Amino acid sequence: MTRPFRVAIVGAGPAGIYAADLLTKADRDFEVSIDLFERLPTPFGLVRYGVAPDHPRIKGIINALIKVLDRGDIRLFSNVEYGADIALGELTDRYDAVIFSTGCFIDASLSLPGVDLPGSYGAADFVNWYDSHPDVAQTWPLDAEKVAVIGNGNVALDVARVLAKQADDMHTTEIPDHVYEGLRSSKVTDVHVFGRRGPAQAKFTPLELRELGHVKDVDIIVYPEDFEFDEGSLAAIESNNQTKQVAKTLTDFTMREPVGAKRRLHLHFLHSPVTILGEDKVTGLRTERMELDGSGGVNGTGTFHDWEIDAVYRAVGYAGTALPQLPFDSGRGVIPNHEGRVVDADDQTVSADADVVQGVYATGWIKRGPVGLIGHTKGDALETIGHILDDRAAGVLTEPVYPDDSAIVELLEAKGVDYVDWEGYHRVETAEKALGEAEGRERVKIATREGMLSEARSHLQAEAASQPASGH
Repeated sequence: MTRPFRVAIVGAGPAGIYAADLLTKADRDFEVSIDLFERLPTPFGLVRYGVAPDHPRIKGIINALIKVLDRGDIRLFSNVEYGADIALGELTDRYDAVIFSTGCFIDASLSLPGVDLPGSYGAADFVNWYDSHPDVAQTWPLDAEKVAVIGNGNVALDVARVLAKQADDMHTTEIPDHVYEGLRSSKVTDVHVFGRRGPAQAKFTPLELRELGHVKDVDIIVYPEDFEFDEGSLAAIESNNQTKQVAKTLTDFTMREPVGAKRRLHLHFLHSPVTILGEDKVTGLRTERMELDGSGGVNGTGTFHDWEIDAVYRAVGYAGTALPQLPFDSGRGVIPNHEGRVVDADDQTVSADADVVQGVYATGWIKRGPVGLIGHTKGDALETIGHILDDRAAGVLTEPVYPDDSAIVELLEAKGVDYVDWEGYHRVETAEKALGEAEGRERVKIATREGMLSEARSHLQAEAASQPASGH
């Protein structure tokens, strides 16, 4: 093959960019040509729209991803939606291999009585609001005084911290005015985080938890009766440094005395949510007291407690969504695959000899489910890329009909798809930094699709303005 090996990657979050980067660096004796597609006007997925704005250190991952795309050997087509602007057949006609890395961006379901009451929210929806996702409304109801957060992972911690933090302490971040004004109007006094297992089973990362203890004007309140450690818990603490640090930080919180702060953040363990209470809106949460079973698991005790609560946020994880023209395992929320090779099955009981969808692959959360931190995605991409290289070597991939790298540009332009390239992203970034500089901040996010597209096209407007008017 004298032409470059053509690969399309659908989804330009960390999973997609890692896959592209690993493919360019792979040990090979042929040229590759990689195009990244993203449905939003900007890349970076959950790093831009899933990480709390007061966590600039995690945002540093964006800087690493920018370096990859700044090299210039990977093309970006943002504002292109798979299934609407472009179909599977149009991709397989133009590429030797197509990788899906669309991730998970909606809330996992939680089957509790009362879950659909007004005042019951999915954490992902709230995160999308405070992260200024262009596809969500710019208002969020923050009229509840007592709020429950269900979940014991970092998303639950992010949600609880953003709810408890004073708006002025968030104003140094990249939040635009509508988020700041929304947070400033919040009536919250108490945020209760409920986990069904013990402190040693909490899925917080140590840094996130420690930071919670430094939030200004917020009392952290924990309950000594929640601090049970069975044999399984002690074994986990001894064998895992992260678990040990989390347990130590939580235990340290028990020594703290409330100082009369304006807001209180309560961490509850061994409380399993049973029912969201209320008739026409949320008025409370019923939990069952749990006890450890000796191995770190829990059993119900039959003792229930009703908490007076005005709003409930469900932070029990993300879920994948089905993509047009591709198989989907709705139970696990993934594209069925065997080690990254997509297979034509509707469940995950697949093996190496399953019916492979030739030339179509998956990586990231849509491959394995929404588990693991951003860094875990690299190993995942490595496996998928390895199989693509194997399949090319084995000669099993179908030759694309239109292999030239101009074919996709011609198709998008013929369809009138207003795509944004990598230079367009840099124009958006420059505009956001200019908005921030005016307020003494690093940047301020542009919150609408129209606003981002306008900045991405600003060079065209400037060129048009500089053209001399034609005489008549």
